[in-house]
Amino acid sequence: MPATGDTAPDFTAPLANGDVDAITLSDRLDEEAPIVLAFFPAAFTGVCTDEMCTFQDRLSAFKDVDATVYGVSRDSPFTLNEFRDQNDLEFGLISDFNGEIIGDYDVSMDFADLGVYGVAKRSVFVVDSDGEITYSWVSDDPGVEPEYAEVEAAVDDAA
Repeated sequence: MPATGDTAPDFTAPLANGDVDAITLSDRLDEEAPIVLAFFPAAFTGVCTDEMCTFQDRLSAFKDVDATVYGVSRDSPFTLNEFRDQNDLEFGLISDFNGEIIGDYDVSMDFADLGVYGVAKRSVFVVDSDGEITYSWVSDDPGVEPEYAEVEAAVDDAA
């Protein structure tokens, strides 16, 4: 699993932003860093909805330091656009439908009792303009949300 000080694994994936575009992390670093990658297991579930809505509620703190927030999940980009619409999310959601990003960041988890495999552990990575991870948090408990003030402080430090 990449940790603080490591180079963030690069990726290209569909971006649900009201439309469906492609996003390549390395192409966004100059203009959008620091970048917050907030991995979550699944759209339209209780804790995931709470988490993404909390990022939305705190979005101004990230914008104040020119940081960019992206949610990342295995959901399709079409599902993620509907999730954005229903929750009035102003930031983009990255569709890792094939699980490649989740694998590269080593944050895969299973809900074997439900027959669900390879979804994202709830985790947050902050990536600076050099592509370095300056903050990482990974939870083995899908019911635990990140410490948002800690993420904001990490973004302030990376800005």
